[in-house]
Amino acid sequence: MNASASLFEQHEFSYEGHRLAYETVGEGMPFVLLHGILLDSHLNRELATRFAVEGYRVILLDLLGHGRSDKTSDPKDHRVDFYADQVIALLDHLGIERALVGGVSLGCIVSLHVAAKAPQRVAGLFLEMPVMEWSAPWAAILLSPLLLAARFLRFGYVPLTRLMRQLPRPRELRHEWLSSLMNTLSLDPAVVAAILHGVLVGPVVPSERQRRALRMPALVIGHAGDKLHEFRDARVLSGQLPQARLLEARHILELRTRPDRLWPQISSFLRQVQEAALDAVPAPAARPVQPAEAAPLDELKQRFEQAVEKVRSAPPDGPFKPSNELKLKMYALYRQAIDGDVQGKRPGMLDVVARYKYDAWAMAKGLSAQDAMRKYLEEVAKVEQKFG
Repeated sequence: MNASASLFEQHEFSYEGHRLAYETVGEGMPFVLLHGILLDSHLNRELATRFAVEGYRVILLDLLGHGRSDKTSDPKDHRVDFYADQVIALLDHLGIERALVGGVSLGCIVSLHVAAKAPQRVAGLFLEMPVMEWSAPWAAILLSPLLLAARFLRFGYVPLTRLMRQLPRPRELRHEWLSSLMNTLSLDPAVVAAILHGVLVGPVVPSERQRRALRMPALVIGHAGDKLHEFRDARVLSGQLPQARLLEARHILELRTRPDRLWPQISSFLRQVQEAALDAVPAPAARPVQPAEAAPLDELKQRFEQAVEKVRSAPPDGPFKPSNELKLKMYALYRQAIDGDVQGKRPGMLDVVARYKYDAWAMAKGLSAQDAMRKYLEEVAKVEQKFG
């Protein structure tokens, strides 16, 4: 098993006779994050840990035919709007009323369909590399040869899939996107053909009228480097969504290989969604720790120190049993507040605990000391609100 897999809790549920797999990391506001076409949840694992540090419970769903979910070779099962129904079923299964929903490429347009079908369930949209009117012709041109090869050239395709299944996967969390690509090349060609056939034949995106009616906060990320994800689509979409902002990446892998340049704007958007969600519900009657954004620095430090002491002195046999993910998150925020960006050399594979701590701290890179203190206070406030 990949060493990073223990960070994620793996689950599954039944949807219309099929088994759909998903995994979770972090605690806080729900965030359903979706993969691209033929890929799987491994693509978004490292991103998920970053979002978890920002105060989200990230849910990585493998859509039907992808990842650990059931496989089917019937193209009728793989329309984009049907994938959206699977996301809504996931929310129902988990009892989630509203969540941030997003994804890359296919995951992006599935998220748009979720918002069009059930806008009351979507607190915000994280839309990376949309495929819409400008990209659709290129999608047909670029994906059709793969569809034909999977359908009619099995004699050459099957040996490749067998070889890819035997190759070891990268063990580093930052290389999980490569594991996702290798898993794609391991898929049975009949499943590949069905997915491509269904996606290309079904509706690509909701209508412009439906898109303009989506009022939730949205972040649209695009880049100008390939025809499958025309930057014009990202620019047009950001203009159609009333509360959208546009972020331009340098290339399609920037967010997964060098995210630091993009992260300040992403972090700002994530806070905007959380604040909008808080504004939509009544404020609690009392909060023992109140992480006010505008607190003076001296007051912030004092409250942070008090919260740290509360955490340290919490009885181990008390009602609250923190998960490993929360422990790592609190550790990372504390170290970021006290020491700044991660320091030293990453521990080796034999020192598993130290390695997880180092990776968690590294995910908080770029947070100011004040922001790290505020996020630490917010986590303590959530626990106190729930457990007293």
